[in-house]
Amino acid sequence: MVLNLEKLVRESVVPRLNEHGYYYIDNFLGSAVGDCVYEEVRNLHSVGALRDGQLAGQRAGYCKRHLRGDQIAWVRGVKDRCYAIDFLLSLLDKVIILCEGKLENYNIKDRSQSAVMNHIGGGKGSHTSVRMDKAMVACYPGNGTGYVRHVDNPTGDGRCVTCIYYLNKNWDAKVDGGILRIFPEGKSYVVDVEPMFDRLLLFWSDRRNPHEVQPAYSVRYAITVWYFDAEERAEARTRYRNRTASGEATSFTS
Repeated sequence: MVLNLEKLVRESVVPRLNEHGYYYIDNFLGSAVGDCVYEEVRNLHSVGALRDGQLAGQRAGYCKRHLRGDQIAWVRGVKDRCYAIDFLLSLLDKVIILCEGKLENYNIKDRSQSAVMNHIGGGKGSHTSVRMDKAMVACYPGNGTGYVRHVDNPTGDGRCVTCIYYLNKNWDAKVDGGILRIFPEGKSYVVDVEPMFDRLLLFWSDRRNPHEVQPAYSVRYAITVWYFDAEERAEARTRYRNRTASGEATSFTS
């Protein structure tokens, strides 16, 4: 690990997120540690631990495969004997902690908690710690599937920052596809991010950053983590409890 995280956060992550809403870092872990993460992910794939990704809602006239073609697993780091992934998560947590009080008014205390992310509520503050939990390991099998344009958190479920770590060596987007394309809200341009090995992408999770994964023609690996604003998450839980009491709710990630 050669990056100076404090300098990186101070000079790049915070100003770029606040000004543009996205930022990516190359050579985040270094090749040796990145290789270890890659081997753990590849092993999860080879032993059949990945399952088809879920959809928050179905669009009429489309089958699931046309909307979202990835296979995923939820990993808890050391608890799942994924020690390199655990190290990655610890560094992501450190990045977010170093952003304390500087990412708009977000009060970030939690990270991704389950396979089901429901779209449910909005608030703000300042934070002191991040509670460790799960990361989503994803694989597009290389059969031309992707993920249609969507927003991670369109209705206030608490997610505020999306972090995606890529693991694809010698990736050539002209041949392999699989670009993540961001459509920044109110802008006349798009942002194309190739899923290169050891690249970390961060962006706002809300409606400011609709995005899509374009069809991938080679096996494409990534690890995604979402960080939550504490107040918005609490409001989302309250709404869910109210909907449950009235019989309207389906499921929620606590």
